[in-house]
Amino acid sequence: MTNTDSAFPAPAPEIETEDHVALGEDYALTASFVEKVVDAADDGDGMRLRGLLEDLHPADVADLMGFLTAEHRAVVVQWLPPDLLADTLPELDDGIREEVLERVPSATLAEALQELDSDDAAAVVEDLEDDQREKVLAAMPEVDRAAIESSLGYPEDSAGRLMQREVMAAPQFWNVGDTIDHVRRQGEELPELFFDIYVVDPVNRPVGGVAISRLLRAPRETPLTELMEPINAIDVDVDQEEVAYIFEKYNLISAPVVDTGGRLVGQLTVDDIVHIIQEENREDILRLAGVSDEDRSSGVLEIVRGRVPWLGINLFTAVLGAGVIAFFEGTIQQIVALAVLMPIVSAIGGNAGTQALTVTVRALATRELTSSNAARTFWRELTVGLANGLVLAPLIGLAAGFWFQEWRLGAVIAAAMILNLLVAATVGVLTPLTLSKLKFDPAVSSAVFVTATTDFFGFLIFLGLATIVLL
Repeated sequence: MTNTDSAFPAPAPEIETEDHVALGEDYALTASFVEKVVDAADDGDGMRLRGLLEDLHPADVADLMGFLTAEHRAVVVQWLPPDLLADTLPELDDGIREEVLERVPSATLAEALQELDSDDAAAVVEDLEDDQREKVLAAMPEVDRAAIESSLGYPEDSAGRLMQREVMAAPQFWNVGDTIDHVRRQGEELPELFFDIYVVDPVNRPVGGVAISRLLRAPRETPLTELMEPINAIDVDVDQEEVAYIFEKYNLISAPVVDTGGRLVGQLTVDDIVHIIQEENREDILRLAGVSDEDRSSGVLEIVRGRVPWLGINLFTAVLGAGVIAFFEGTIQQIVALAVLMPIVSAIGGNAGTQALTVTVRALATRELTSSNAARTFWRELTVGLANGLVLAPLIGLAAGFWFQEWRLGAVIAAAMILNLLVAATVGVLTPLTLSKLKFDPAVSSAVFVTATTDFFGFLIFLGLATIVLL
């Protein structure tokens, strides 16, 4: 019988140690808990710190590190047990992890890394300074060191760098009983997390996969070849964004990774892919806003260096808009109402362009937009822009006409609104499409270009029409 209780979400766990509750109902660390950790760090009370932290999940410990100052983090790290430290390191923000690694002795770090799967261990070692990396690798067993060095030999952000080398494979001639017995004999040598057993041919090329759940249901004498299903093998040099797309498209939980000869060298699991998807989405959102990769550990100068270049580009594009206004200075002097109304046209155009841009960038990222449907998407957005214009133009036209008692002015701003929304739809779709075609990241600089274009043409269309119609 199915347990109906599992159909209802469990409440957030409340991790209790002495007189505190670490997590609130929203799964976030409570302010009172953070204060207790800070107080214990200030007092140098290591046993108190260990009592506070030992029952926390590694992800919560990593979250806690983000709330602490560098001085408090240095104290906390000293009292983390090696196994908890090992599981926490991969969860830390990059900047905080680099800082923490500088404070951990090489021998302690080598011991902690042995507790991790090869993919997580490689991600941590990658952040070490060269001299510390040599010391840590030298203190590790030969097998673990070789696995990490092999992973670091693959390109950054590739499947080879992300994969864990621990993988469960079985030859084609085995049956269910052979496989189960082998799994039980492996013990500590088994991957920490695996969902499938990959069936390989005599040269170690995967020919199929058997889900653990299906394996356990089958009789012992059933050949693996009768249970195995087709697999989506991923080449070691495939980019992580491509890997995430494959997992999402085919609803994968795990996938084998193969070398250039098609031989099984590792596996990727869904927990790794979740991090990739979050990282790529975060990166795209920041780039759309013209912001560099920032986290809680970023300093003021680092943030300023990341933002100033984009603000400088915005300044240049704003000057272009100001140039259009200056060109129509005579018209504005004669019809002061234009100065009041022209920001409306540019603002609405900018917002509409951002809407079209965001939808297009997302569609490109998820591969819902390709060359096969680009024209249809463009005409759809253009139609949406026209429809929005036909809805909003009469409203602003009537409002301007009543406000300034000049109906021709109302007609001018209404027409300018429609035309600028068409411009916004055009640049909002064509800009990321063009950048993607030229092999540039469409999330980079698209927003700046779209806003600049809608401002420029918004001022040009509105003031140009006013000059023609009203003077």
